Parts: sequence; C-alpha cells; structure tokens
Amino acid sequence: MKEIQLQQLFHTWSGQYAETITLLPASGSNRKYYRITAGTVLAIGAYNPDNKENIAFTAFTNHFRKLNLPVPELYADNREENIYLIQDLGDTTLFSLLPTLKKNPQTLQDIYKKVIEALIGFQIKGACGFDFSLCYPRHAFDRQSMMWDLNYFKYYYLKPSGIPFDEQLLEEDFCKLCNYLLTIPGEFFLYRDFQSRNIMVQNDKLFFIDYQGGRKGALPYDLASLLYDAKADLSDGLRKELLAFYIEHLTKHLAISENKFEQRFYAFVLIRIMQAMGSYGFRGFFERKTLFLQSVPYAKRNLQQLLSDDKFPLFLPYLRQIIEKISSDVHIEKAGSKSLKVHINSFSYKKGIPADATGNGGGFVFDCRALPNPGRYDEYKALTGNDQPVINFLEKLPEVTDFLQNVFTIVDQSIDAYMHRRFENLMVNFGCTGGQHRSVYCAKQLEIHLLQKYAITVILHHE
Repeated sequence: MKEIQLQQLFHTWSGQYAETITLLPASGSNRKYYRITAGTVLAIGAYNPDNKENIAFTAFTNHFRKLNLPVPELYADNREENIYLIQDLGDTTLFSLLPTLKKNPQTLQDIYKKVIEALIGFQIKGACGFDFSLCYPRHAFDRQSMMWDLNYFKYYYLKPSGIPFDEQLLEEDFCKLCNYLLTIPGEFFLYRDFQSRNIMVQNDKLFFIDYQGGRKGALPYDLASLLYDAKADLSDGLRKELLAFYIEHLTKHLAISENKFEQRFYAFVLIRIMQAMGSYGFRGFFERKTLFLQSVPYAKRNLQQLLSDDKFPLFLPYLRQIIEKISSDVHIEKAGSKSLKVHINSFSYKKGIPADATGNGGGFVFDCRALPNPGRYDEYKALTGNDQPVINFLEKLPEVTDFLQNVFTIVDQSIDAYMHRRFENLMVNFGCTGGQHRSVYCAKQLEIHLLQKYAITVILHHE
C-alpha cells in the first residue's frame, strides 16, 4: 500500500511514472526506505508511521537547506500518509569506506576533519533561527532526556546482561551526572546520532542524514557520538588528534576554555556510550536483532579506554564500579557472536579445494583466476599476496575491488544469518592458479573486513 502511495507521490513530483521501487535494507528504526527510479530520475521514498518525527525531519531539512548545510533535498511529502521523497545520495557511507580509509591514516584523518568542520556548522549555524518546539520527542537534551538514556542503559543492558547493581546507589550517581551535564551551555543544535553510518559520501562530497532526533543541547555530545562510534573503532590517538582539531576550529567561533571543554567532553562520552549500549541491548535482547550485539564489545573497549586514560568523572564512584564490571564481563561475546568461527583459506587449484574439517559441509569457494595475475611479472614472482608490492598492485585494480565488494556482500549475508541462527562454523575459500598471489590477497582482505565489521573469530590459513 505504501509503495503505491510513494509511486503516486513520485509521479506528482517528477511527472514520470516509477519504473522500479526497491525496499532498502532495514535499520534499527521503524522507518522504511525505498529507492524509486524512472530513467535518470532518482529519489528515496520514506515511510515513517511517527508523524511527529516526520514533522521534525521536514522542518530541520528545510531549515538546513536554507542555510546551505549539506543535507538531502526534500522533494515532496504527504503528511496524511506519513510519506516523503528525498534526494538519493547513493549507498556509500563513511562507515562503509572505513576499511579502505584505515589503510591510509592521513586520508582518514583529513576526511574526519571535514566531518568535524561540518558538525560545527550544524551545531552553531543550524541552531540560529530554528523553532526547537518542533523537535521530537524532546525540544532539548534536558534532564528528562538524560534520564531516559540512563534508564535505557539500566533496564535494557545492565539487567538483561545479568550485572548486579544497587538501584538506589546507581540512581544517585545518574542524578549527579545529570546535574553536572546541565551546568554546560546547551543552546546549540544537538544532532543526537552523529556517527559514520549517517554520513553519506557522494562524488567526494559529504552529506548528513538521520537528524530527525535533533534538539537543543551542548556541543560535546555530538563529538562524543562521532569519535566513540562503536564499530567505527577509531584509534585512541586519532580520537585525541580530532578532539584537539575540534577545539581549535571551535575557537574560531566561540571563546572557550580548552581544559574545561575536554573535561566536559569525556562526561558526554560516558553518557553517549551508555545510551548506545542500552540501544544495543534493546535491539539485541528484546527485539532479537542479534546484529546489534556485535557493537557491544567495541563499546566495552571504549569504556575501558575511559578508565585506563583516567577520564572517568571522579564524582561517580558507584557508577565507576558498574563500568568496571561491564569492562571485565565477557558474557555478551560468548552469548552473541563469538560462537561463530569463519575459516578463510587460500589455495591452488592445482592442489584442489581444501576439505572442511568442521563437518559443516563446505561453504563458499571464490575463483580468483579471472583477476589480473601478479605472478606473470618477474618482480612479483617470488612474492605473495601478503607482500606490500603485490598488495599495491592488486588494490589499484578496479576489477579486484569490485570482486571483493561482491564477495563481502555475499559472505556478510551468510554471517548475519548464521549468527542469528547460532551456527558455529562457516568456511570461505579463495583459489587461484598457484595459490600464491591473488587468493592470498583476497583471503587477507576478507579477514580484515570481517574483523572490522563483526565480533567473531576468524581463522585464516594459506595452503
């Protein structure tokens, strides 16, 4: 029914009849997104049953577009049917590019600096002249919002994970944390979910989506969301460099104390991580979407980093005890995704496909022989796919990149299903003529991809 209504809205807007309408992969919300096409005309159709959230989204979108902030264009909307059309920005997110970007730390840092410059624009410029009463569910990140997040953490993560706690002592520290955060100036735009999956990359330009939960709030929250984005898994060194860059850039707009801002920043890091863990618990434990539990180990490491760097607020002694328990607890990994082992092999077709020792009945076999062969060149003959000259040769070839992206898509689909069904083993084989260059390289790239995306055990073997 909504597909038909979206097609009608598309026709009203574009004057053309939709040729295709494709449901896009679901996220954590109840919103549904469709890619609609008619020749070269593209749009994303959205259905969201929450009318008040739609009002907030359309108001923010129109406001940001007037300020030339990089958000998708709103083409049309039908409030009565809770549907709207927005600009199609493609499928490439900053998160999807991270495995490649992390191979070049300078490029990674440069892109994140551009993101931070855009963030400050949203926070300061975006707050000017906006009617925050349109925000939903709250107009500001106030005490009520904070306590919602903290109780989300308590009831959807702590309790289901079996970590014991004293309700009264924990509540007292929650109130102390809120009291402290509320002393920090909060007249800026708080994006709320400012993380790598909500940053689109199209033709080397950055665009920002999923800001419908935005409200009035303090500056450090969104920076904490970006730098401590769980599965983005940024290094602590990069986080510190980007924090310094944010402060330096912010001083061009506001007079601030660097030390005071940094102290406040880590308090917001704490509440943001707890909010995220509550969300992972709700989606994973209660909605049975086990994919979300994959982010828990990353969030735990972020909490451990707060403790080890001595950035944890000293006035929260009982909450610190709870965080220490979480950091040392391994229940989630054992109950969630760590039970899956992915066995990756490279092999030579001259010797044959490796046998499956797990008794699982096989898995995937990818033939790399259609890819350009470095072994035909004298300078690479004595090397393998693990050597940097061969890596440089292969990663520059678009056909190799396309091949691996297709492999990642296929394997990811199986891993998601295997984890949901509690399977224990999956085997993935890459074969080439000699089992030395292409298969070795591809096997290693899959290992890197899986370890960055999933909290699973990966066993890599070269025949």
